[in-house]
Amino acid sequence: MSANVETMFYTRKKPWHGLGTEVQEAPDSRRALELAGLDWKVVQKEVQTVDGLSVSGFRANVRETDNRVLGIVTDRYKVVQNEDAFVFTDELLGRGITFETAGSLQGGRRTWMLAKLPERYIISGDEITPYLVFMNSHDGTGAIKAAMTPVRVVCQNTLNLALSTAKRSWSTNHVGDIRGKLEDAKYTLLYAQLYMSELGRTIDQLNRQKISDRQVYEYIDALFPLVAGASDQQKKNLMRMKEDLKERYFEAPDLQHVGKNAYRFVNAVSDFATHAKPIRERSNYRESLFGRTVDGNAMIDRAYAMVKAA
Repeated sequence: MSANVETMFYTRKKPWHGLGTEVQEAPDSRRALELAGLDWKVVQKEVQTVDGLSVSGFRANVRETDNRVLGIVTDRYKVVQNEDAFVFTDELLGRGITFETAGSLQGGRRTWMLAKLPERYIISGDEITPYLVFMNSHDGTGAIKAAMTPVRVVCQNTLNLALSTAKRSWSTNHVGDIRGKLEDAKYTLLYAQLYMSELGRTIDQLNRQKISDRQVYEYIDALFPLVAGASDQQKKNLMRMKEDLKERYFEAPDLQHVGKNAYRFVNAVSDFATHAKPIRERSNYRESLFGRTVDGNAMIDRAYAMVKAA
């Protein structure tokens, strides 16, 4: 990850291999912008060939502070400045939010912020803290994204389940009336309380849904299927991941007070998906993990879908 993080700040724990500027308290949006190294603007410049011919229909997104080209985009592309993203988040969530971390990835091509909402929820005896993640890109390859990310405090597992009754995320492309689109986002994200209420009801249902040890083994087998023609090493890796997940379900200290039920299984899968190191630790695996926090983690969603269908 160190090759992909450019600038950032963090509070409390050291994320991303301990990179960034540590602060004792989560700052307000203006200070967060400065601490994250995001107090720069993107300007659009004409694209030319090496011999000076203009390339119509395209613009270069350039960081104003160092003239770094962040990406080549169409002339329909609208820039959302870092400052505007922070102001939008302030307006969206109102008073009481604190920015926990923010920063720049891939030389400024992607930026993010993580804001902690002021509400505190106790759901089925667990403290669940709601966060809002806002991600933006300046290279033309990604949408503007915002998502609810509830976190179980005791173990820092993410619980942004794909609920059919409440929306967890919103995204839009960098074209058209950007400000209008950001205004539209308020109509979904201002219902964060609705999502948390629905999540609470879902967790209560999962707590009441008892599952047997045999079902747990079957679910784990379904999550890690053995493909035809797998090599001995692949079989060994698969077995290792299965045993890791079983241990998280049966032995995790923070789940000992939870009965053998669907909520315990979803939490074990979330713990694995959030904290287990991959078999091959690529340099950008933490960035990918953070991306799945925004879009929803496919493994957690599948585990929830399996127990829900039972």
